[in-house]
Amino acid sequence: MIYVIIMRHIFYIQVKKINIVLNKKKLIFNNLWLKELSDSITDPLDLLKYLGLDHKQHLLDGIQASKLFSFRVPKFFADLMEKGNEKDPLFLQVFTRYEEIIKFPKFVKDPLQEQNNQHDNYGFIKKYKNRLLILLTGYCVINCRYCFRRHFPYSKHALNQSRWDIIYQYIKKNKNINEIILSGGDPLMEKDKSLDKIITNLENISHLTTLRIHTRMLTLLPNRITQFLCERLISCSLNTVLVTHINHHHEISEKFKKKIKFLHHSKVILLNQSVLLRKVNDNALTLFKLHQALFKIGIIPYYLHMLDNVLGAAHFHVSECKAKKIMIKLLEISSGYLVPKFVKEVPGKKSKVLINLEF
Repeated sequence: MIYVIIMRHIFYIQVKKINIVLNKKKLIFNNLWLKELSDSITDPLDLLKYLGLDHKQHLLDGIQASKLFSFRVPKFFADLMEKGNEKDPLFLQVFTRYEEIIKFPKFVKDPLQEQNNQHDNYGFIKKYKNRLLILLTGYCVINCRYCFRRHFPYSKHALNQSRWDIIYQYIKKNKNINEIILSGGDPLMEKDKSLDKIITNLENISHLTTLRIHTRMLTLLPNRITQFLCERLISCSLNTVLVTHINHHHEISEKFKKKIKFLHHSKVILLNQSVLLRKVNDNALTLFKLHQALFKIGIIPYYLHMLDNVLGAAHFHVSECKAKKIMIKLLEISSGYLVPKFVKEVPGKKSKVLINLEF
């Protein structure tokens, strides 16, 4: 009991310190990130010119793939790439490739069969027993070429007030749901006022205990970590989990480190999930460096995913045999708490499937 009281006291002191820092430092309380978003590179050729790679014919040949899945890269993220290096791990994640046009066996438009779990186009997916996943938006700050929802018909599932009313009623009716997952697209593409309204409505549903937000955005546009967003997540009455999507340690900029510290040491739980990607992070040392960098800023490496077999992303595929060898080596060189769960999604399963490392 004494321990609990002490820990509560420490927590309230930490929150108070964070609020003092927020007020003192004046974290950005405006829409600067929206301006940065509007300045994104949307033509693959422009990125090649920006990085000094526009003389590479095999890269130019891949530009046509942007007609199948649109192209977007924030300049902040482009500045983290090494100029003149076509093998840069950040560049490889986002640049169009000719291979995207080729149809490979077993790579399909809906690899997780999520569209079978849609509820009459109301914008949410119910495939977990106690969790509801809400597709908050179809937009992302960046279009990762391995995205498993790159073919998802977001326009059919766009949320409006009537659909929100249906979602809230569905949650209230199904009292076995205790966790809400905000996904997309990227849920942090929503403005702060919109997020505030959504969070408040969820807080008012008595049987909900946890709010989880999945985002790729914070390393791509660190200015999205506004004062309002920080304070709202810290003050949320639900257990709040923020899951970042970071695949390589080069994505972790100094600016992101400074911004994320306002959520570190608060009640917000910070986790990360990565995707194992060929030529990006498919070796144990690269993953080790990523997990060390995450831990240093208070983010726990939670999941490492096998690539979902989505049409257009076969060139990122790592065989399960090679993946197991990577994980075994990672276990040898890492502390146990820095080794994420190695998982894959299987259509129809009620949870992610842990991959057995035995051969």
